[in-house]
Amino acid sequence: MRYDQLGQTDIRVSKICLGTMTFGEQNTETEGHEQLDYALDQGVNFIDTAEMYSVPGRKETQGSTERIIGSWISARKNRNKFVLATKVTGPSGMTWIRDPLRFTREQIMSAIEGSLKRLQTDYVDLYQLHWPERNANFFGKRGYQHNPDEAWEDNFLDILRTLDDLKKAGKIRHFGLSNETPWGTMRCLHLAEAHNLPRVASVQNPYSLLNRTYEVGMAEVSIREQCGLLAYSPMAFGMLSGKYHEGTDTPDNRINKFKQLSRYNSTTSREATAAYLGIAKEHGLSLAQMSLAFVNTRPFVTANIIGATSMEQLRENIASIDVTLSPEVRKAIEKVHDRLPNPAP
Repeated sequence: MRYDQLGQTDIRVSKICLGTMTFGEQNTETEGHEQLDYALDQGVNFIDTAEMYSVPGRKETQGSTERIIGSWISARKNRNKFVLATKVTGPSGMTWIRDPLRFTREQIMSAIEGSLKRLQTDYVDLYQLHWPERNANFFGKRGYQHNPDEAWEDNFLDILRTLDDLKKAGKIRHFGLSNETPWGTMRCLHLAEAHNLPRVASVQNPYSLLNRTYEVGMAEVSIREQCGLLAYSPMAFGMLSGKYHEGTDTPDNRINKFKQLSRYNSTTSREATAAYLGIAKEHGLSLAQMSLAFVNTRPFVTANIIGATSMEQLRENIASIDVTLSPEVRKAIEKVHDRLPNPAP
């Protein structure tokens, strides 16, 4: 395993991070515990979750992922062996979490207490704002359209002060952003420096062969400001496994089962995936490992958040850390990207 510094903190995290949003929906508690055990055994010391998980978000399963991780922590007594990240939910239709969902002091305080209780721990290492309150592009969406009538007022300073209080209370060690833009990230960094408040340690945004929009503005921010990317959906909801092209997918696979999560299932995404699959086959690689190895090598990426619904997938995904892409493979990838850039979402 390889390890990188988490922002400007004293924490080193594994390049492979275990994403857990399937726990409680596509994976049972027993299966979740098995994944967590295996990941730790392979040197993965970074686990990511969120209060809204599992995915897709539903009232019946909200908090289930944190509870499964919490029962594992309670059973293994190993809290000091790994870095734990979770998230506070931003504005959305998920009114069963809180109504309305906002990043007010009261709601952030309530959210962290709920997460700590479910996780059966006294602290989290990284606490993330799941997505912006304001009108902005996120989840990889392109084509920003400003809403001059939005109700949002700049509350970043209040948020940073609340997070500072949580840090002083020992409930969080550091904080990060998720689904954020260059403006939002730099705004947080500026206010933190000006007011001696907690600094952004990381940004968790989508990044994969099918969505490299992070490179446009955020990659430079990550490198120059030392707040690296925690890349989520590096497998594009499984599209980059190749199974949907090779006919080995099943009705239970994510894109088939959850039509609302089909942002990677466009005609252009499938065309680009077919081209990447051809490169992988030509060079004796699995498409999954080629896709993950590409993310692993990006200089602005701190960690690659992989997820799996089976142990076979998990073993293959974690093993991507040992895959080296030749100059020929990298050149071929760039040719496809030049022809079909960012086909998803």
